[in-house]
Amino acid sequence: MGLLRKIRDTGRVAEPAPPEPDGEQLPAAGEFGGSVQVRCVDAGSCNGCEIEIAGAFNPVYDAERYGARLVASPRHADVALVTGPVTRNMAEPLRRTVAAMPEPRLVVAVGDCAINCGEFAGGYGVEGAVSDVVPVDLVVPGCPPRPDEIVAALRRVTGR
Repeated sequence: MGLLRKIRDTGRVAEPAPPEPDGEQLPAAGEFGGSVQVRCVDAGSCNGCEIEIAGAFNPVYDAERYGARLVASPRHADVALVTGPVTRNMAEPLRRTVAAMPEPRLVVAVGDCAINCGEFAGGYGVEGAVSDVVPVDLVVPGCPPRPDEIVAALRRVTGR
């Protein structure tokens, strides 16, 4: 009984809700009804942004309380979180992934590498930034961006 009492006394351990998103709600956010399915795509990153995305969905930051949920298939996704500079081998798979997503769909470039290739700019295997390959609707700057910044961007998408 000691463990159950400790759980009851501790309560929920989560970061307080961040302030309302700075920017306006995206036009497509109203079509999603406050809930989006999110597909993460690593287009060639160093894995730093993926760790922060995992942090955004862990119990501390809890992006799911704002209506964002991770899914495994692009056919179920409303939003694609794309990280890293797009490598030559990932350019076509990224195009196909975005094409497989139903309308309306949004693409979010997460991290400096996804926005402008960052440290990988000019590399022989780099096709370019995410916006060079697919249309980008929202960017989350940082190297890597903090989980609360990722959650704030997702809140702009869900409108919650």
